[in-house]
Amino acid sequence: MTETHSKSRKDAEIAFGQTQTQFFARGHAVEELDSILQAREAKTLRLREARLAKEAQDMAAAAASMEAKRSRKP
Repeated sequence: MTETHSKSRKDAEIAFGQTQTQFFARGHAVEELDSILQAREAKTLRLREARLAKEAQDMAAAAASMEAKRSRKP
């Protein structure tokens, strides 16, 4: 069974389809940006934790070095 629609109906359906496509594309873009943002935040957190751990290790090493120098003095 073939349905025939008027030209204006076909044009309206095409326009609606394009609008839907743009809407879903926008949603997909937002999801993609959100995932990029989450990945960036996770990486920043990992790097911050690594930096703080290294700083703590360096401070402990410096304190141990100072203590060793103090204990060697007569």
